[in-house]
Amino acid sequence: MSAGRSADGREVQIPLQQVAPSLTTPLSVAPPIIPPSHRQVNPWPPNDSTTSQGVPAGFLPLHGGFRDHFVLTPEAKYCCETCRLVLCQARQTECGHRFCQSCINDILSHPNPVCPADMEPLFKDKDHLNVCPFFEVPCPLGKCKERMMRKEIPDHLSWKCKHRESSCEFCMTKMPLTDLQKHKETVCPAFPVSCPNHCSFSSLPRSELSSHQNDCPKAQVSCQFHRYGCTFKGLNQDMRQHESTLAAEHLRMMANRNSSLENKVEDIKGELLERYKVLPALSSRLSELENQSDELREKNRQMEQKLATMQKLMSSHSEKLLEVELELRSLRVLRDEVENLRGTLENVRTRLNTLEQGGRSGTGSTTHTLASLENQLKRHDEMLSVHEIRLADMDLRFQVLETASYNGTLIWKIRDYKRRKQEAVGAKTLSLYSQPFYTGYFGYKMCARVYLNGDGMGKGTHLSLFFVVMRGEYDALLPWPFKQKVTLMLMDQGPSRKHLGDAFKPDPNSSSFRRPAAEMNIASGCPLFVSQTVLETGSYIKDDTIFIKVTVDTSDLPDP
Repeated sequence: MSAGRSADGREVQIPLQQVAPSLTTPLSVAPPIIPPSHRQVNPWPPNDSTTSQGVPAGFLPLHGGFRDHFVLTPEAKYCCETCRLVLCQARQTECGHRFCQSCINDILSHPNPVCPADMEPLFKDKDHLNVCPFFEVPCPLGKCKERMMRKEIPDHLSWKCKHRESSCEFCMTKMPLTDLQKHKETVCPAFPVSCPNHCSFSSLPRSELSSHQNDCPKAQVSCQFHRYGCTFKGLNQDMRQHESTLAAEHLRMMANRNSSLENKVEDIKGELLERYKVLPALSSRLSELENQSDELREKNRQMEQKLATMQKLMSSHSEKLLEVELELRSLRVLRDEVENLRGTLENVRTRLNTLEQGGRSGTGSTTHTLASLENQLKRHDEMLSVHEIRLADMDLRFQVLETASYNGTLIWKIRDYKRRKQEAVGAKTLSLYSQPFYTGYFGYKMCARVYLNGDGMGKGTHLSLFFVVMRGEYDALLPWPFKQKVTLMLMDQGPSRKHLGDAFKPDPNSSSFRRPAAEMNIASGCPLFVSQTVLETGSYIKDDTIFIKVTVDTSDLPDP
């Protein structure tokens, strides 16, 4: 994903995997236009004779975007905001809009340039250090620790660097200069070596040494009939005379071995016949055992799946149960206090009624007592109201805890889609927030934010979905910035289950993923998450309800 900002200041993540292949590389290498307080000088380098990918400039349009004919009409997000053609050497502004490089250069050439899409100001800058020939840089090979001026790099790589590429003069293999001598001494196949038997071949390639050992006249070898009982060992050059002299003896050895082998073959045939008789019974028994093994393996797989599911449920429920028990204790104390206050209030009212009845025939002192009781009754009513407010607040927190997730996964059910969509179109309720969810009981606190009528570039045409990092109770124990992979998904309620999703890795330099100083950070996500046409014509809406799933990867999250 590529980061940008919507019109109201929210940071957005633009999914690069949906961009056409010709646009992906320019977008990924294009320097972003950053806020004024951190700007350098010129995110768009001047045009060269070749592009940053090495493509000759003659293959690109001289001005504006590509004018080729496409089989399918490109989406608006792949088109330049100025020339309305498919992007050429795409550049993205801080406000999230995209332009061809030639188009943005024309805009930046004017005084006080602004984005034509939303009239936001644009800024120029230029980083001379990236091209300065006198700037000190390290050796590009990485292993060399020397530093030099950029203009000295060619000379350094050609004859000074100890790690420069060189070729073996024997096998012509290319390698770093530091590895050349070891290569020659150990593995070079063409390096000349001498025969270890000190024969007439004083020098031969290392790769031919093993084959030479078989033909070397000075090599010590055993008679080829040693398997039949011959114990003679001698030089290669003496072996022919030995074989011709003892040919009859070798033949006798082979005959004796052949006779013993024939006897063994007869014995083995008898054993095989005996075992063949029980083979059908063993075969049927083996088939039964294989069937039983398959059944047991399937049952074991099902049990493992059930066990894994139960372990996940038990883990989430145990954490939730602990929180619920704590809340229930507080609720019991509050209910007991409320009941005591209600009993006291009833006693006061009874006494008040009694005094009112007696006060009709009593004296002035009764009036004073009645006023005191009325004040006491008023105080009790106020205390009862405070406790009822606290009780309602605890009930609300209890309901939130019942739906909270502590495994990094949020399933958000949004009812009354049509009514909420109309409220968004009418600017009555532009966005909705989900209930909070967590990466663990002591983990990050997060939620989701959805614009049913779209936001920024997707307003009126798309559903925009964002991810929000919230301030939690255990933020001081967690690593910052937030770096966990986030997956956003719209659930398909039909039988095909063609869910629509997108994922991104948080930008560690973005304020959206730093430790929250307020209740929640700036939302980050996809303004063009899904087209409203796709959403409302597919099976993503059932019973006027949609489901949104947000998953945060917790596999590499350390314990607090």
